[in-house]
Amino acid sequence: MGRALQFLFIILVLLCSALPAHAVEGAALERGAAITDPLALRELDLREHRPDRLDRAGFGLRPLVAPAGSAAAPILNDELFALPSMAPVRRALDGEFERYVARHRAGLPGETIGVGTSHDWQMFDRDLLYSRRSRFVLAGIVNRMDRAYVSPETCGEIRLIYRLTRAGDAEAVENAQSSRLPMTLNVVLRAKGEKKLVPGGIAITCKEIAQRWLASANWRQTGAELAIRLMSAGGPLEFIEPADVDRIETNLQIAHAPKSPVRDFRTDYLLKVFRFDPKARVFEEAPMENQIDRERILADANLARDFRAWLLDPRRFNEFDRGTILIPERFLAKAAIAATPAGLDPSELQPEFGLVQGEDAGAPPVFSESDVVAALKKAAEVGVTPANIRSVAGFARRLNDVTCSGCHQTRGIGGFHFPGVDWMAAQPSNATVVPASPHFFGDQIRRRDILNSVKWGSSPDYSRGFSGRPQLRTRSEFLSELAGTGHYDGWGAHCYQHSAKAADNDPSFRAWTCAKGLACQAAGKTSRMGMCFVGSR
Repeated sequence: MGRALQFLFIILVLLCSALPAHAVEGAALERGAAITDPLALRELDLREHRPDRLDRAGFGLRPLVAPAGSAAAPILNDELFALPSMAPVRRALDGEFERYVARHRAGLPGETIGVGTSHDWQMFDRDLLYSRRSRFVLAGIVNRMDRAYVSPETCGEIRLIYRLTRAGDAEAVENAQSSRLPMTLNVVLRAKGEKKLVPGGIAITCKEIAQRWLASANWRQTGAELAIRLMSAGGPLEFIEPADVDRIETNLQIAHAPKSPVRDFRTDYLLKVFRFDPKARVFEEAPMENQIDRERILADANLARDFRAWLLDPRRFNEFDRGTILIPERFLAKAAIAATPAGLDPSELQPEFGLVQGEDAGAPPVFSESDVVAALKKAAEVGVTPANIRSVAGFARRLNDVTCSGCHQTRGIGGFHFPGVDWMAAQPSNATVVPASPHFFGDQIRRRDILNSVKWGSSPDYSRGFSGRPQLRTRSEFLSELAGTGHYDGWGAHCYQHSAKAADNDPSFRAWTCAKGLACQAAGKTSRMGMCFVGSR
């Protein structure tokens, strides 16, 4: 479908998906698994209230990246990127900007690219990024114990998400305007660090961490009072500290092109990861988890053959289907561009189209249709019953879905899944500003289910559905929270338009139906993917 129509669809799904979580149902889906209260985040960032019983630096960015013993004042970006620990981050970002400009000048010789509205492609202002006129503000804290399958010994991750903001922009704050800029910096910490002891000198367990987060869902405090309780003894943030930092993840809107006579609106987001080296005490550029290096694989027949053999091994097919596979670093990239808007159909998603069935003109496929069919057959022979991948199209969508860029292109707010509420505005409110994307909210029930499993000592089910359609658990509490909402099968939900002939319906998506009174309306003439709207079937 046309880009303009794709963009309209994305706006519609954002509107309808935001409402059930905040305005219609009145229930916070993120409760017990994320901290989104804007004034609590302000207190965690600035530490404006310091009761005698709690004298902690808080969760501003400075103590996480600066040398021990540094002042508690917010760190401005000129100082941030002058730190030895952040020098590799700046070099890597600068390199990505230069390569992006060079590629666009070569690929689009008739269009200009640069900072400012006078250019066809308007670049992110790097000078502002490195300036004392900007800083990163805490926008949210997210529990990711659902990722404990990656590192069970650390109980998964806790993510501190910071949004780039103009510093000291008093005029914008006074006029209730946002002074935020399109970039997030995500500090990822181990949920369980070393030598964290609860009363009695016993090391804290994954079970105790899960209990603390789930208990906070029932607290009635808000604002600074909530922040203080979160950090106090028994709170979920009591033991979170700089020693637990594992890596930094950056996501910035590197460039956008307004709609023109020759092109629809487009925005490109640069994604990168920097892992902390505890010996050198620096954040070094690192391969991104499951971010398939598409260009390198398509250009190297031997690498493509090895990747095909590795992924299609029946022993790995179950992990791939469940969304818990970890692709070896030799196949991965250190940067990715996520373009928006993106289509709903698997063949329209970036970056992995061209790997399945050879959609790229002149490029042989890495995975042919016969490869996928054979892999499905072999998986069945070893007793694997796929929950998601039941067709070639399902394989292509999962291949895209496990990547960072593919996930960010699916049901995101632009290229972000967690921009957070702007507490620097005059009247921040979760009731009027949605802190995260439909994909984020739709996944919260699965994440809480995992926390509950950890809490009760049972084996968690780490599997996940596609980013476009959350995976329901079997218990009625989950069905009641998502059923009928835009996150699952309500107005604006992603769906699959069924054919009257059952055999023609793709088995990977035929369960993507709409709630009673709604019909799946396809997004284009050739695609069967669409959204749930009022109308005839």
